[in-house]
Amino acid sequence: MQPDMLLHCIKLVLGGIAAFLAIFLWSKTREAAWIAVIAGTVTSYAGLVYNVLIVFGITVEKSAVPSIAGISLITLLFTVIPQLFFIAGFIIALVSRRRI
Repeated sequence: MQPDMLLHCIKLVLGGIAAFLAIFLWSKTREAAWIAVIAGTVTSYAGLVYNVLIVFGITVEKSAVPSIAGISLITLLFTVIPQLFFIAGFIIALVSRRRI
């Protein structure tokens, strides 16, 4: 087994566990900060799965998809959106009335 393949498998397993637990927590909480962090975790895992599919050659990035600076728009969105969810969650937690 190649080291890259092993690393991708580890990322998929651990990311899958994190996404599963995030979805489980989603049903237990109504706090906006937590929901934003959960959404960031789930979209991050979706981006990881998409990246692994490309790396293993199961799917290819189509040239018809617009790109920005040579980066596929889909790849860029899967990179940026989870971070935006995390930022939003942290900001919401910082400005909420409840103290941590």
